[in-house]
Amino acid sequence: MKIEAVLLHRIRMELITPFATSYGAYTDRETILVQVIDENGISGWGECVAFATPWYTEETVLGAWHVLEQFLIPSLLKEQIQHPRQLPQLWQAIKRHAMAKAGLEMAVWDLYAKLQKKPLYQLIGGMRDEIQVGVAIGLQPTIEQYYEWIDQYIAQGYARIKVKIKPGQDVSLIAALREKYPQLPLMADANSAYTLKDIEHLRQLDRYQLMMIEQPLAADDIIDHAELQHAMSTPICLDESILQAEDVRKAVQLGSCQIINVKLGRVGGWNEALRIHELCVEKRVPLWCGGMLESGIGRAHNMALATLVGFTIPGDISASSRYWQRDIIAPEVTVNQGKVALPKLPGIGVEVDTDYVSALTLNKLEITTDS
Repeated sequence: MKIEAVLLHRIRMELITPFATSYGAYTDRETILVQVIDENGISGWGECVAFATPWYTEETVLGAWHVLEQFLIPSLLKEQIQHPRQLPQLWQAIKRHAMAKAGLEMAVWDLYAKLQKKPLYQLIGGMRDEIQVGVAIGLQPTIEQYYEWIDQYIAQGYARIKVKIKPGQDVSLIAALREKYPQLPLMADANSAYTLKDIEHLRQLDRYQLMMIEQPLAADDIIDHAELQHAMSTPICLDESILQAEDVRKAVQLGSCQIINVKLGRVGGWNEALRIHELCVEKRVPLWCGGMLESGIGRAHNMALATLVGFTIPGDISASSRYWQRDIIAPEVTVNQGKVALPKLPGIGVEVDTDYVSALTLNKLEITTDS
């Protein structure tokens, strides 16, 4: 591959409904689309999933833009890349900034798959051409609104439901949902809203047969999660705590969790995600693919990831219409009886609506080999 140019598109997309977590509610989504173009004019697309504010990790949209512009892209354009697996070595002197790296790495993998004339999911060894998917529901003001959303998603065939929880909106919420939906595959996501002082409170969730509770304790913790997991029968899933395969190794060794969530942006892209997958298959730790309110570009990459054999739990890969009146890809992601079919075209398998991207763009930058 000889990459001649990289374009960054900072866009803002309006959510159909606000999405609320323990950290606050969001009505729109700023994101960075990364487009790499080779010497023949073929484009690969990725998405940097940092948020506008540093609530999920320390990265932000503007910070990631700076790192991409000043460090990652210039180093990429200096090299003739034979395979995307070279990228971690290329960027080893640039510490952390996983989401910035992931956005650019995703674009290179998409381009590489297109040049190989293969769908990305086949190139990485995906074992299925359709995947079961679940859906996440943000915090709602009334229990009736949860019922309304869940009834709608059950009718659409989603394979499991995830709800956000926080102190004051947790045990009673789960109890009400379990009473109304006794057989529903249900999980709870805490986004680090609790501490070890809440062990006895969280243990009350054991009676409700949850699939898992996701990241109940601090975002950078593995040790305290081990103490909590040993006190609970409900499986703990680690999300924010897992930044690389080495974190998985330590968490499994300590007994900090029973399930791992993989997000391409959080772990720095495809190369680290594939390492985590390999380790979890070896250790027999179930995996699932989390969501970051991505556009269709990030969602298409997530779909490819979830075809790998170790991803045995339905991921947060809901339909485009779950979040957007109109997505930036064609065809949009659709759910049919709880499943999403993988597109068969090379790369991520979707076309980017560049005219619509332009209409959503807040800022655009092109960096070329001649810059």
